Amino acid sequence: MDTRFAPEDIAFRDEVRAFFDKAYDEELQARLANLDTFKDAVIDWQKRLYEQGWVAPNWPKEYGGPGWNHTQKFIFDSERAARGIRDVIPFGLQMVAPVIYTFGNDEQKARFLPRILSSDDWWCQGYSETGAGSDLASLKTKAELDGDEYVVNGAKIWTSYAQYADWIFCLVRTNSEGRKQEGISFLLIDMHSPGIKVNPIVSIDNHHSLNEVEFNDVRVPVANRIGEQDKGWTYAKALLAHERTTIAGVADSKRNFNEVRELAAAEVNGGKRLIDDPLFRKRLSDIEIELMALEFTELRVLATVAAGGAPGAESSLLKIKGTEMQQAVQELRMDLAAYYQGVLPTDLSPEQLGHAFGSAARQSYMYGRAATIYGGSNEVQKNIIAKAVLGL
Repeated sequence: MDTRFAPEDIAFRDEVRAFFDKAYDEELQARLANLDTFKDAVIDWQKRLYEQGWVAPNWPKEYGGPGWNHTQKFIFDSERAARGIRDVIPFGLQMVAPVIYTFGNDEQKARFLPRILSSDDWWCQGYSETGAGSDLASLKTKAELDGDEYVVNGAKIWTSYAQYADWIFCLVRTNSEGRKQEGISFLLIDMHSPGIKVNPIVSIDNHHSLNEVEFNDVRVPVANRIGEQDKGWTYAKALLAHERTTIAGVADSKRNFNEVRELAAAEVNGGKRLIDDPLFRKRLSDIEIELMALEFTELRVLATVAAGGAPGAESSLLKIKGTEMQQAVQELRMDLAAYYQGVLPTDLSPEQLGHAFGSAARQSYMYGRAATIYGGSNEVQKNIIAKAVLGL
C-alpha cells in the first residue's frame, strides 16, 4: 500500500481544511456544546455538509454520495477529527441508509434516502432489548400481521437520541418457529406513531442520550418493511458491519491521543514533566503503535468498500481494537488529570479548580466503558472472527 499523498490528494486536503475553517464556526461550536441547542445545531452542521455534498462520504454517488476514493475519505475523516469536529449522527446516514439503498425497493429509496441525506429526518436504532443485547437474536418485540399493517408490541433499550428521533429502524419478531434468527423482520417505524413512549435513561456520566422505547399496539404499514418477512437478520448483519466499522473511531482516538501527549508535556509531576516519566512514556508508545496498526487496517477496509465490496470480519477486528484503544486513551487522560478528575464543573475559573479537563476526562472515561459492549460486545466479535476467519 502506497501511503504517500499524491498532489491531487494534497489539494483535496487543502479544500477540506478551508471548508472546515469557514463552516465550523465558533457560533456553531457553542450551540453544539449547549444541551438546549444541541439538536438544532447538529442538524444545522449536517445540512452545511449536505450543501457542500460531503455529508455521506460512504454513499454511492448514484444516491447522493460524493464519489470519493478511500484516500479522500481518509483525509476528510482525519481532518475532521484533528479539529475535534464530531462525526455526523450515524443512525440515519451511516447505518440504516446503506440497508435501504442495498436491500430496499425503489419506493423506499425514493421516500427515505433524500430526507436522510438532507438531515430532515433524525433516526434512531431499535435493536437491543432487556435480555437481548449481544444476543440480539433473542429479541422479543413482536410484530403481528393485521391486513396491510403490523401491530408492534415490546420495548427497546439503550436507544441513543430517541428523544429527538423522527424514525426508528427496528428488528422485530414476526415468527417464533424454527431458528430464532429466521423469524426476525426489519421495520422502519415513525416515532410519532400512536402507542410509542420514550423513557429517558441518564447514564453514569450524568448525560441524557440513552432511552427506553416502548411499543404498545403500534401500527406499522407493511410497506415499511425492508426486504422479506422473517429475513431481517440478513439485513441486520449488513448494518452491524457498517456500525462496527464506524464505532472503531480511529481518527478521533488519534486526536485524543495527541491531546493527551501535549498535556503530558506540560504537566509537572514531582518537579518533572509527566511525559518524561519512563512508565508513562512507554504507555504512550504502546498506544501510538497500536493506533498506527489499526489505522492501516481501517485503510484496507476502506479500500475494499471503495472497490465495491462490503465490510466483512475486518469490521469486528476494527470494533475490538478501536474500542480498546478508545478506552486506553481515556485511562491515560484520567491518570493525567489525577485528583482533579473528581472536580465537578462550577462557575470558578480553571485555575481555581486545577485541571480544566478533569471533569471531562472523568465523563468520557465513564461513558467509554460501554464502548466494548455496544454494537455487539467484544467477546461476541471474537466469536465472529473465530467463525468467519478461522473456521472454528
